[in-house]
Amino acid sequence: MSQYYAMHTPQHSVDNLSTYAYDPYMASRPGTAGPDSPMQKTFGPGSSQLALTYNSVPGTPMGSPGMPPPDFGSRFPKSEEPAPPRPSGPPGGPPPDGGLTAWLQVLGGYFLFMNTWGIINAFGVFQSYYAEELLKGTSNSTISWIGTLTSFMLCASPLSWGPVFDRGNIRALVLFGSGSVVFGIMMTSLCNAYWQLMLAQGICVGIGGGCTFLTATSILPTYFAKKRSLAMGIAASGSSLGGIIYPIVFHMLQPKIGFGWSVRIIGFIALATLAVPCVVMRSRVPKPTTRRKIFDTTILREIPFQTFNVATFFGFVGQYIPFFFIEQFALTHGIAGPFWMLIVLNAGSIPGRIVPSLVADKFFPPLVVLGSCTGSATILAFAWTAIKHSRAGLIIWALLYGFCAGAFVSLQGPCVAAMTTDMRTIGTRFGVNMFAGALGILIGSPVGGAIFPESWPGAQSFCGATLLCSSLAIAATWFVWQREKNRGQRKLQG
Repeated sequence: MSQYYAMHTPQHSVDNLSTYAYDPYMASRPGTAGPDSPMQKTFGPGSSQLALTYNSVPGTPMGSPGMPPPDFGSRFPKSEEPAPPRPSGPPGGPPPDGGLTAWLQVLGGYFLFMNTWGIINAFGVFQSYYAEELLKGTSNSTISWIGTLTSFMLCASPLSWGPVFDRGNIRALVLFGSGSVVFGIMMTSLCNAYWQLMLAQGICVGIGGGCTFLTATSILPTYFAKKRSLAMGIAASGSSLGGIIYPIVFHMLQPKIGFGWSVRIIGFIALATLAVPCVVMRSRVPKPTTRRKIFDTTILREIPFQTFNVATFFGFVGQYIPFFFIEQFALTHGIAGPFWMLIVLNAGSIPGRIVPSLVADKFFPPLVVLGSCTGSATILAFAWTAIKHSRAGLIIWALLYGFCAGAFVSLQGPCVAAMTTDMRTIGTRFGVNMFAGALGILIGSPVGGAIFPESWPGAQSFCGATLLCSSLAIAATWFVWQREKNRGQRKLQG
């Protein structure tokens, strides 16, 4: 059993004694803080800020071998055993879990998601237009590389932006990312060749999206603890709104005013909505006063976190195949209104980003909810092979799959945050996790695009198989994480 004794002497420091642990609650306990407290009188100012832990074993004196157990009974008044310190929270203090500033971060994150994953979710309408008009004669697999490159840059670039976030440069990330997204969309409106689309829509929009996406996912855990999953789910639902609005705008306007001005109007919508996070986003993490490592390599040695990265990789391999190709699936099978299948898919993901997040806050850990939703998406992916020419069947399937797939994006953040003990490294952790997803996206859609012209069941089965691997990896993450937590508890008790 651990007993805590406050100590503060020049020859003892946190740097050279691993037995010291910061106890933020000692100062608030009666008789342990203030200029007249017994600890302050005995050990001097600041003594309530450090706690020395003695691990006592029955029959063995506490402290160093051969030393009698310390007896402070004559100096200190008796008091109840202090509660063990809670896990370290954000350096800005405990998350407020509400308030105007906190919910403004959710609003800002909502529009950041709308103009990052919302653009990815809308790529299906561009895929069809490029294949039928702008890049006629180019294979679907080749065209899908444009959306794949956008997704890859969006997920891979946070590996570099994460340390920038951890250093407190939130405003710079939002401004640069928003400007890059809008500039890339505007340049896309001028493109008429494949390589131009790769540069503008693929690289420029992707890099800017990486800045804003990382900010949206990393800042919310510093403002919310009990409502963290819900807050991140609401913000993530912005991607579903983008996946609905942008395809409709392009589909309705392109026949009337042409490709260029249709895309420019999308750019103006992005400019207006991205102005909101540029104004309201605020960091709670103070800028570090000491020089820190650019990249904390200890993150890579955490087995639960790395196992979860494997789950993210396989999930992103298969998840976006329906979003890229459902419109062409409906067109190939003679289903009426093929364009609206993409809208239905994105509409289903709106409650899919919010409801599972609410469940993760109220009833079950985020990792359990994520595993359940991913497992359901796996079943639906294999069930997709049974749909041939039924419009009603495809609509119901799209709603259900959109719901389950929506949870995969919205619960990534809460799962990573739950496994993070020091919120000062949250940006770097999100960057590493999203890089694993980037590698998955780089494989999934091009492979699916190469398979389906020959065999739609093959592409659908490929989607289901990769989601099955992700579900198994999520289950493995839960098992390893719980084992690590139990091992740590036994060390504290022993």
